[in-house]
Amino acid sequence: MSEGASERILVVDDNEDVAQITASFLTAKGYLVETAHDGRRALELIAIAPPDCVLLDVMMPHVSGIEVLNELKSNPSTASIPVILITAKSRDEDVLTGYKEGADYYITKPFSSQQLIYGVRLVLGDRPGTTETSPPPPRN
Repeated sequence: MSEGASERILVVDDNEDVAQITASFLTAKGYLVETAHDGRRALELIAIAPPDCVLLDVMMPHVSGIEVLNELKSNPSTASIPVILITAKSRDEDVLTGYKEGADYYITKPFSSQQLIYGVRLVLGDRPGTTETSPPPPRN
């Protein structure tokens, strides 16, 4: 199976440009991507068809990323969906709060496509060390 062949990822960011750039990174790697621009819409989409992974901006109007994360992790039917928080909040306490609230991974903005793909592969159980930019494993 090719990389990302059937995994569905929901990208949630109130900045449409960031959402589209993030989606294009993932689509280029073969993932099926849907976007939402606010927390309410993200929860609606997840209820209709739960994705394999959610990339979630923290600072959004109306329903914050942390509120969406809390909702997902408190619902038994969505608690196992990996959530990667993607945010400009990079202080140690922000990162710790994200993990305490149940995030599976935390990426700070600005981020590279390599960081994004690494995080997605990590939470989906793929071997992150198998990227094109990684050196081959040592030979014995």
